[in-house]
Amino acid sequence: MPNVKLLNTIKALSCLLERQGLDESSILNEAQQLIADLVAKDDWLPAEFTQPHPQHYRQYLLYGDPQDRFSLVSFVWGPGQKTPVHDHTVWGVIGMLRGAEVDEPYHFVDGKLERAGDSSVLQPGQVACVSPRIGDIHRVSNAYDDQVSISIHLYGGNIGRITRSVYEPKTATRKEFVSGYSNEAVPNLWGPAS
Repeated sequence: MPNVKLLNTIKALSCLLERQGLDESSILNEAQQLIADLVAKDDWLPAEFTQPHPQHYRQYLLYGDPQDRFSLVSFVWGPGQKTPVHDHTVWGVIGMLRGAEVDEPYHFVDGKLERAGDSSVLQPGQVACVSPRIGDIHRVSNAYDDQVSISIHLYGGNIGRITRSVYEPKTATRKEFVSGYSNEAVPNLWGPAS
């Protein structure tokens, strides 16, 4: 059976990014609604893209645009797992599908990396945006110590191949990394052959 919900979201995102003259704000506004619709109901993500790892979070590629305009990723957080402080270098929309995640924003002030306001908690069905323009540096963690959380991330590029940075908050030391993906195959959007 085809994964209609995921397929329709990918089609809509492709159409959105084919439109000429859209600025980042317009893209984020429309993409937010598409991701909100996708995570509104937790009934479409194949089980193989929901599996946690005992030591670290997983980043499963659900779709990579052939022109690298966007990627759609399932982030799977085991109990208590978190990222280091990191950036993205591209715009992104995060939608919470299952569980909850805590976002701790950071920014640079006079060459020092500092917290940029209070932490926020993303609950199922909620969405948030990141970009270098509006705030791109943060640490994210599973809000729960006893259950898995899953968020769906849309990025304005192939996030698994983009050179990004992790930061040591106390020293503002920056280290480049490329995240890659946890899976070797993406979901079959059209379903098995009949």
